[in-house]
Amino acid sequence: MIETLSTGSTMTALQAAQAMPPGGPDIAPILPRQAKTVRDTGLEPRFLTDLVLKTIQVSGKAQLAVLSGKLRLSISVLREVLNPLIAEQQVEVAWCGESDIDMQYQLTAIGQRGAADAMARCRYVGPAPVTLASYRAVVERQALRQADAERVTPAQLAGALGEDGLAPATRDILGAALHARRSLLLYGPSGSGKTQLARKLGRLLPGRIAVPYALMVGRQVIRLYDPTIHVAPPPITRQQDERRSCDARWTVCERPLVHVGAELGREMLDLRYDADEGVYQAPPHLQANNGMLVLDDVGRQRVSAAELLNRFIGPLGAGVDQLSLQGGATETMPFDAAVVFATNLDPAEVVDDAALRRIGYKAWVGAWSPTAYRALLRRQCRMRRIDYDEGSADYLIEQLHAQSGRALLACWPAELLDRITDFAGFAGHEPRLTVAAVEQAWRSMFIASKQEA
Repeated sequence: MIETLSTGSTMTALQAAQAMPPGGPDIAPILPRQAKTVRDTGLEPRFLTDLVLKTIQVSGKAQLAVLSGKLRLSISVLREVLNPLIAEQQVEVAWCGESDIDMQYQLTAIGQRGAADAMARCRYVGPAPVTLASYRAVVERQALRQADAERVTPAQLAGALGEDGLAPATRDILGAALHARRSLLLYGPSGSGKTQLARKLGRLLPGRIAVPYALMVGRQVIRLYDPTIHVAPPPITRQQDERRSCDARWTVCERPLVHVGAELGREMLDLRYDADEGVYQAPPHLQANNGMLVLDDVGRQRVSAAELLNRFIGPLGAGVDQLSLQGGATETMPFDAAVVFATNLDPAEVVDDAALRRIGYKAWVGAWSPTAYRALLRRQCRMRRIDYDEGSADYLIEQLHAQSGRALLACWPAELLDRITDFAGFAGHEPRLTVAAVEQAWRSMFIASKQEA
């Protein structure tokens, strides 16, 4: 059965909802306008034809509204693509409801061959990508460096970091770095809380942004969206006309926070080709656009610290980065992220003075004061529903820490209480913060000397 879709049909509220991505309030000013025609998408008609054929092949049979939801394309764009395919007898109607919206479509034998040829050209099946030009424009509009971009206030910073035992001078450095959107180096001993601090800074970045599911660069598809990085804000009810007016190839998310540590290697700094899917995977710093990139364990990665800093500081200042495709071609990508470096090594030993000068701000994150350390222990007890005991806290700080020379670092209270819980669970009783329990947990945490053993 061959049928041409009517251009006069309208989309029901349910089908419009299927085609739209989740998001938060006031999404219309964030998301680009919906593409009504193939030309509006900016994509080549041949690419869209291939994408529709592959999607129907994978689905077996596909209803128009389902196709719209999978490809994130409007009904009008799909009609424009499907009409020629129906006329060419590549697609036919498998089932007919009360209207053409309710029809299911399947491939003919000719269409199966066309889908196989499309798979040979590109194996990507998923939301239709957006053009690189469109992506550049949206990243620039949402850029952290924009003069009118919302800034973190001192009150917000104090609210987020007030319990972190930071000196006021250190907090001021962090605030200035966030305000200026300049790079930041956190340095200090292992366990001092640098990683958690960096993540808190990332979650402080205000505002919501639009992120595309995929990019079209030349004839190549780059998968950009990652639900673990691009976290959706709490959804609210939106007006139907607002949903319908937005381009569903984009989704609304909180400003991303991307964290990479010692696993970082050179291959992760560029586009990575996935031969199975026939697409490129975006590198971490591209996924961090309009958000924060945390480069942890500097000096311990599989790439030198100097190379790592030079790799990001230059592009950060220019607002663009050069990424390579197969065959040696390069593309200029937007790069807008607050970059935080963190290391437990002496910065002067892993990076030369010239590279250090290019980092905007440096903040030492070290031991906590006894007062702040006690407060942290009390909070950790509360989280685990363990009664806090001042005498046991005194013993931990004034005896165990003092005699061993171990600094009051942020990592120890949680580690200590987890071990107290483990010992209590093994013994079959409720965990309690006592001198004996603290002593037992402490001895299990460290390598004892021969005299202590």
